[in-house]
Amino acid sequence: MQEVDKILNDIKNRKFKPIYFLMGEEPYYIDVVADFIENHVLTEDEKGFNLTILYGRDIKIADIIANARRYPMMAEYQVVIVREAQDLHKSIESLIDYVNNMQPTTILVMCYKYKKLDGRKALSKAIKKAGVLFESKPLYESKIPDWIVSQLKKENYSITMKGAVMLEEFLGNDLGKINNELQKLQLILPKGSKITPELIEENIGISKDFNNFELQKALGIKDYEKAFRILNYYAQNPKANPILRILPVLYFYFSKLLIYHSLSDKSNQAVANALKVNPYFVNDYALAAKSYTMKEVSQIISTLRELDMKAKGVGGNSLTPADLFKEILVKIAA
Repeated sequence: MQEVDKILNDIKNRKFKPIYFLMGEEPYYIDVVADFIENHVLTEDEKGFNLTILYGRDIKIADIIANARRYPMMAEYQVVIVREAQDLHKSIESLIDYVNNMQPTTILVMCYKYKKLDGRKALSKAIKKAGVLFESKPLYESKIPDWIVSQLKKENYSITMKGAVMLEEFLGNDLGKINNELQKLQLILPKGSKITPELIEENIGISKDFNNFELQKALGIKDYEKAFRILNYYAQNPKANPILRILPVLYFYFSKLLIYHSLSDKSNQAVANALKVNPYFVNDYALAAKSYTMKEVSQIISTLRELDMKAKGVGGNSLTPADLFKEILVKIAA
């Protein structure tokens, strides 16, 4: 994110703000900025007296203000970091007393995860005027593969697009979890390495052949033999591949295929924007559209709704997950 890069670059150049209020649904970037401040503002010798870490569940706003009002000892600045500050959401607006009269030698960092301030209120406006008010928003899953590519590039690694898609599919849009797995790979592989599906399978345990990406691709071109092998693998490993997680994946896939059929502009970027998918997938939808008519796609979507109800015990109590996996293929291939 450009905003994060700017914040970090300013800190590197020692252009500090007296307050960094880090809020929002995506905790990853909140931790990135807070950790960077913790590790780069003070020297190791200065940290002993000038680095204070508080936790929202254990304190009150008055405690934050009292710590922030202190002067640094044998250092130019002191750093006060409040982790899990969202636990103070009921009283957070009272922080305005400090923001209106901040100690210039204190760098106060508020980690306000999964929530955000009301932009209409005085606290939000005051922080924006005097410091940094940063909202960390979740990335759409369609943007995750490009994010993975970008993160690895910064560390002098590369990855195949299929590998990036495998990680996104397996880990979702939890950037913290994804970053942890990327760091594991970087510990194993030398700088300059290209991360492949084979390396991911070997080191992370995600199958390069039996995954939702390959299932969608197989169904899209009516390679039912391959689709059967994948669904059979899922049926034999129901805990790792629960039916109630697989059905929504297929439902959204065919729903997007229905949208594809309705598009007048089928250029690569127009399709990617309309379907909210990575451009890497566009050709797969183009091929699938040749395999299924709009009417057939509508019927498949209706079938998947019925199977979802059965999987939840409505009208299919006697069916096992294995039965339902088989029924998916039978109904789609019909």
